[in-house]
Amino acid sequence: MSVSSHTQSPHTSHTSHATGVGDAGRWSTRRIALLAMLTALTMAASFIEFPLIPGVPWLKYDPSGIVCLAAGFVLGPSAAAATSVLGFLPHLFVDPWGTLMAVLVALALSVPAALVHRARPSRRGALIGLLVGGVCALAAAIGGNLIVTPFYAHMTVAQVAALVVPALLPFNVAKIAVHAVVAMLVYRPAVALIGPSRA
Repeated sequence: MSVSSHTQSPHTSHTSHATGVGDAGRWSTRRIALLAMLTALTMAASFIEFPLIPGVPWLKYDPSGIVCLAAGFVLGPSAAAATSVLGFLPHLFVDPWGTLMAVLVALALSVPAALVHRARPSRRGALIGLLVGGVCALAAAIGGNLIVTPFYAHMTVAQVAALVVPALLPFNVAKIAVHAVVAMLVYRPAVALIGPSRA
């Protein structure tokens, strides 16, 4: 009598359970709960804002991008995208243009960083991802301000362009640098919660 092809060895069964395959992998209850928690934390952090550049009060720093980066490192690019979008929904009806800019920059920073980290799931990969995401976010911030800011700040494109060097560039470099430094400081404890994801 031949052994059925469906017979599993104890080792195979144990491995499947240990890797989370039996718990729907990346959409396990634990991961969904972590994503919900990180989204809520992004929402809360988005309300902690203050201007950094005198004379340009509409350029405000908030730490929500750090949470989006952490989500990307521990749960993957899809979580980075989800927190970057859902985390700013409370602001949508009060400040739609500002929300659009916040989402654009958060996506440009956290998703590329998470994609690089997925390919190289390590502290070094996270650092490279932050550099790549930082460049993307800086380009998105400058380009986005040139297009979006005239709609809600009662300024012309030329007036916004005149602020690139004295205000937009230093503000966004400082913002991205703070995000990156804090993200690297919390990298180990954040990844220790679940381990780097390839989702």
